[in-house]
Amino acid sequence: MRIHSLNCGTMTSGGPGEPPAVCHCLLIETDADGLVLVDTGLGTVNIADPVGSLGEDFIGWAAPVLRSEETAVHQIEQLGFVASDVRHIVVTHLHRDHCGGLPDFPHAAVHLHQAEHDIATPGGGIYLNAAYAHGPQWVTYAGSGGDEWMGFAGVRELVGLPPEILMVPLLGHTPGHVGVAVEGDDGWLLHAGDAYFHRNELRADGQWPETWDLLQARAETDRTSRLENRDRLREAVLRSDGPLVFSAHDPVEYAGRAGA
Repeated sequence: MRIHSLNCGTMTSGGPGEPPAVCHCLLIETDADGLVLVDTGLGTVNIADPVGSLGEDFIGWAAPVLRSEETAVHQIEQLGFVASDVRHIVVTHLHRDHCGGLPDFPHAAVHLHQAEHDIATPGGGIYLNAAYAHGPQWVTYAGSGGDEWMGFAGVRELVGLPPEILMVPLLGHTPGHVGVAVEGDDGWLLHAGDAYFHRNELRADGQWPETWDLLQARAETDRTSRLENRDRLREAVLRSDGPLVFSAHDPVEYAGRAGA
């Protein structure tokens, strides 16, 4: 499988001295199951109607740049594909900067944790349902069951996708927040979504801008679970067979993957 890293939404709300944040998405070319997106970032509906689809509060604190050329659908077309080639989307969670592009792929199956589906789809609070008002083909996964993988419990293979793509529960940022593990030619990658924001959070002695902690505190629903899962991510990167872990918004991590 070929795995592309895409920035599907630059945001200028990072800490002092930090480059603008990104919406780091993955585009996976599978051998037999079409294209798979991990998160969508911001989409064309967000460019066309920022206030209606994102909300003034999000625009105020995230300060998205809103470039049409950063949308996943545009970048996929630049790679020589069409939107209908995307047959599956795996979302880490349904915050608007992770699923804003769902309407650009109306025929794709959208895989997510059952708890995330249940809390987000009615809308309200920190969830705006503009991204899924079109009625996506949801494929949900319950919180119980699953297998162990590199120290994480409840890990699942996904319906209709190869076993090299796994859903990894990383609860805490939201009730149904997950990571997505993908095995490529060079080993495993783990897209950790918003389980952490800054690369130094995976270092026991790391320091990072206070801005990121404030943003995390604004959004998280279970701080204890989030920190426990961050500790598991720290342990995973120390394993000899551990995955390459990256988050959704760290621009330095994205730069290390861009062009891969």
